[in-house]
Amino acid sequence: MSLCALATQALGNVTGYWTTIDDETKEAKSVVQIYEYQGKIYGRVVELLQNPGAKAKIKGSPSIKGLTIIWDLEKDGDTYSGGEILDPQKGKVYGCEIWREGEKLIVRGKIAFLGRNQTWLPNKTFKGTDEAPTPKKPKL
Repeated sequence: MSLCALATQALGNVTGYWTTIDDETKEAKSVVQIYEYQGKIYGRVVELLQNPGAKAKIKGSPSIKGLTIIWDLEKDGDTYSGGEILDPQKGKVYGCEIWREGEKLIVRGKIAFLGRNQTWLPNKTFKGTDEAPTPKKPKL
């Protein structure tokens, strides 16, 4: 098996479309595309299931839909870490780590050793493209 095929197989663990769950209401909130670009993992919001016109609380107040919210994660054993995640509703950036637990994706936002996990579920109904976009880190 080629090195490229092995890398693609390893990245298949976390790449794809994921449904985020609202921490308070426990309802589906958005769909995020997790993808690989130049050896790193990125994530962008591709659909808002609640409040479709929501704007991010960052410079320029861009729409949350289409916004890159995860950037620069690198494989570290069974996890991807070393990058950052943006909470677009609060305009805050945290260290980020993601990993699979069965079918679920665990997303951890953290400051130093303190953090919290979210569980994202695979989204098998979103009709997006498999093409990975060029990531655009938001202007904070």
